[in-house]
Amino acid sequence: MALIVHKYGGTSMGSTERIRNVAKRVAKWARAGHQMVVVPSAMSGETNRLLGLAKELAPGRTDDDHNRELDMLAATGEQASSALLAIALQAEGMQAVSYAGWQVQVKTDSAFTKARIESIDDARVRADLEAGKVVVITGFQGVDEAGNITTLGRGGSDTSAVAIAAAMKAHECLIYTDVDGVYTTDPRVEPDARRLSTVSFEEMLEMASLGSKVLQIRSVEFAGKYRVPLRVLSSFTPWDIDIQEEAKSGTLITFEEDENMEQAVVSGIAFNRDEAKISVLGVPDKPGIAYHILGAVADANVEVDVIIQNLSKDGRTDFSFTVHRNDYAKTVDLLKEKVLPTLGASDIVGDTKICKVSIVGIGMRSHVGVASKMFRVLSEEGINIQMISTSEIKTSVVIDEKYMELAVRALHKAFDLDQPAS
Repeated sequence: MALIVHKYGGTSMGSTERIRNVAKRVAKWARAGHQMVVVPSAMSGETNRLLGLAKELAPGRTDDDHNRELDMLAATGEQASSALLAIALQAEGMQAVSYAGWQVQVKTDSAFTKARIESIDDARVRADLEAGKVVVITGFQGVDEAGNITTLGRGGSDTSAVAIAAAMKAHECLIYTDVDGVYTTDPRVEPDARRLSTVSFEEMLEMASLGSKVLQIRSVEFAGKYRVPLRVLSSFTPWDIDIQEEAKSGTLITFEEDENMEQAVVSGIAFNRDEAKISVLGVPDKPGIAYHILGAVADANVEVDVIIQNLSKDGRTDFSFTVHRNDYAKTVDLLKEKVLPTLGASDIVGDTKICKVSIVGIGMRSHVGVASKMFRVLSEEGINIQMISTSEIKTSVVIDEKYMELAVRALHKAFDLDQPAS
């Protein structure tokens, strides 16, 4: 008998009929002898609906003005779906109980709307499992030291599920979503995208960080840190599919990198439309400039991605970096108010019409010329590269947003990702 964690996304929980199908699937696993912990997201669209109500009541104010209350509000979406799933499981004849994150407890820091998990007390859950119950735990949320409800940010239910699986040393964590696995790129952009049967944690971490929406990056980080086996699969397959077949479907995210894995030089193409570029022009080229700029940005809880500093001329340089598009206006205002007056820069300019396109693959470690091939392909398509970022297993470029789909399709073909794995 294995302890299995199931996580279901918002589309999987999008209606009472879908919740009923989730309950039937979970009950099938429980009747097969597994101890089951289930982490559901809020019903599709519910979190946006709740936050939209908040904006109606406080127009013109920033989220920072009432982040604590936004967490209180947003957390109710997962609480509702967890209770509904427990009711559906009970209707299936299963003993089931639902808990909010603060009841388990999932302890977090106090960074409202972007909290990070610090510890999980699994004693209550283990007692219920030993009593033969299916345990449903709200995703996306926890509680801080002061007893405030906190949320983990968008996609946080993935992180909750993997963290719970890690704390309880689960046999496997199955992430059920509206796609049937991890693809070489988004099939909506490239119809010839191919589903991968396996992908390494390193590759998945890069792909998640670079814009792949299949898994939230912090969930992959948790899985890597605590070596939690993950599998991504679809909740829209028939619920009564043979359990042995289901257990081997989708994409396995694994630590193993042996000859049985799909050893392509490039395993996937990731992209992200949600980026914006900010350039601080004419800054003095001296030690501490990068910290002076990015330290203030970090203090504002804004994540920075690609960074580039130009060649110095006459003792001055230009410093550019990318942030999430939602943080663009906030960051520009911050720099103009707190950095520009003290830094001696000539101006701050930005561009919200950019995107990032990346190639990812552990095979890049042992092959030369991969990045230059990428640059050649983009050049042949007339696509100008604005910024470049590399690591051992990825190369990313920032380009004009209007060329994103062309770049993805051209790179996907150039690296033979439309061909079956050998």
